[in-house]
Order: sequence, then structure tokens, then C-alpha cells
Amino acid sequence: MPVIPVILNRFARGEKAARFEERIRALSPDIELWITKEGTDAASLARQAVAGGHRTLVAAGGDGTVNQVVSGMRGSDARLGLLPSGTMNVFAAELGIPSDPDRAWEIILRGETREIDLPEVNGRSFVQLAGIGLDAQIVLETDYELRKNIGPLSYLLAAARIAARTPPRLRIRLPLDGEIEGCFLLVGNGRYYGGPVPVFKEARLDDGLLDVLVFKKMGHLDLIRYLQGLVFGTHTDMGDVGYFQTPALEVECEDPVPIEVDGELSGTTPARIGIGPKRLEVLV
Repeated sequence: MPVIPVILNRFARGEKAARFEERIRALSPDIELWITKEGTDAASLARQAVAGGHRTLVAAGGDGTVNQVVSGMRGSDARLGLLPSGTMNVFAAELGIPSDPDRAWEIILRGETREIDLPEVNGRSFVQLAGIGLDAQIVLETDYELRKNIGPLSYLLAAARIAARTPPRLRIRLPLDGEIEGCFLLVGNGRYYGGPVPVFKEARLDDGLLDVLVFKKMGHLDLIRYLQGLVFGTHTDMGDVGYFQTPALEVECEDPVPIEVDGELSGTTPARIGIGPKRLEVLV
């Protein structure tokens, strides 16, 4: 059996990273562990692995690690395997990949694959989701140490601060349906956002379409309504929430607004978002 590079993000699990590294090494003698030296070099490691002729690459980390590995694989015919170990593993949940390393490794060894779409924002690929406005601003303003110490509460504190400000007015242009406005939007490749919650109800990973939610208000009470709607699945029934599918869209704003892809910051508006049908082969 050929050696399989496993790209491990040591920053994905904090103090648990060393134990997870030991578990990975114990999975198989065919594993070649490639460990990130900082939180942003998984993409360069993936490029090196592809250039070295490896046909299968495994991302060991959270959604941000997966995003970077996929970026490094872009343009190759390599397959992606997953060993979920991050704070959020939304993409793995979408595909039904278990968090237990032994079970996830069995899936990789089985060799069954699925071709899925690969969306992109301003040339940067994402596998699961992207956001413009509120959620990206939360990522920007949430301190890493605070996030590590108090978890999801840190995001709520950031959201409360941001909701007190004047919201941006995003102009969203669609290929056929003209222009709409909103304060922030979420773009999905799969159904899940922030956990195993089907926020994008009609989404499929291989339908060639982006699923888009546009939220038109951003006050404190509005965010509480939206959060309740997302949890209970009633958000698409709200009059100030738009939900549609499209192969592409453009987003502009008078002032730059942050963008996140798979939970990682990725520049600011203007944004051009498209999708490459069935561009990524994943072991499932």
C-alpha cells in the first residue's frame, strides 16, 4: 500500500493535539505525518504532497484545515480523506464522517469516493460554507484565547457588540434575477452551518448550485429571531430572510465588509462567488 500523507493541524485542538497526534500515528504504518508549524501552512504542505505524486491526501483538523488542504490540492487529481479533529467539523458531519479516528481511517482505507462541487470566493475555494458580513465580522473580532476559554459564548458576545452598530448595506447581484439588498449573507455548498443544523434546506454537495441566505436586518432582536429560526428551521419562512439557489453571485458594499470561508477570514468585499461542479473527489 502506498504511503498516505496526513496533514495535521497542531493548532486545531489546543492541548489535545499531542494526544491526537499519537492516535494518528497508531492508526497505520502507512501514514506519513505532515505537521503544520503554524496555523496557515496546511495549503503549502498539500501542494508539496501533490507535487510529490501523492494521489490521496488526508486533512486532520477542523473545517479551516480542510479548506487549506483543498486549496493546496486545487488543480490536481488527488483525493481527499478526512480525520476530523477541529473545534468545528461541519464538512465531515455533512459527509457522515465520524469523529472517531479509527472509524474515519477505515473509510479512507475502503477507498469509496464521491465527487462534490467546489465553490470559490474571489478565487479561494471553500468546501462547506462562506459568509459575508456578520459571521465574518464575528470571526474577525473574537479573540482566540477567549474562544478557547468560553467557547460559543465568545461568538455571542461579539455578535451583541456588532449588532449595536449601523449595519452594512450589501448589494447582491444575481445572473438572472437582478439585485437585492441585505445586511449579511451566508452561502452554503452543503446543508449544515455551525454544526449539524440544516440551515440550507435544499442544498446538495453535487447539484452545481450555491444555496444563499440573505438577512435584511441586524438589530439585537432581529438576531435573536434569526437564531431561533435557524435552530427550529423556520428561518426561510421569515419575510426579511431570502433563500435561493444560484450558480453565481456578486456582492458589493460602499465600505469593505469581511468575508469568511469555512470559518477562516478571506479578505473583504467586493466578492464574486461561483461554483465548479464535481471538482473535488472525497473519500466517504
